[in-house]
Amino acid sequence: MPDSLTIAKTCAKYANEIQAEDIVILDLRGISTLADFFVVCTATSVPHLKAVSRDVRSKTEEEIGETPRSSEGEASSLWLVIDYVDVVVHIFHQDKRDVYSLEDLWADAPRIDLDFLPEHSTSA
Repeated sequence: MPDSLTIAKTCAKYANEIQAEDIVILDLRGISTLADFFVVCTATSVPHLKAVSRDVRSKTEEEIGETPRSSEGEASSLWLVIDYVDVVVHIFHQDKRDVYSLEDLWADAPRIDLDFLPEHSTSA
């Protein structure tokens, strides 16, 4: 059974593979009892919201055997939520992401390095 960090990084990886934008993993451990991690990303259209949700769900299950406990929202609402119990994936259209501003709400949450993204790679 994969740990919550593995689930979060796997979801983020597959969101990235289908061109989701501005992917952030917020580490809520010790800050909230809602979840260990939030994965937040942006889709560019209603069809893209659907595709990101579909791929995150199916490819995360395929790779690590995790299926969500539930999913909420309709693509037309411009915000989809996939609940893996300790990891909650938020897929927003940019308009809704700016309104709800989860990164600001959870500003004290550390960000997890997304080493699969070129802009996050470091050479030490």
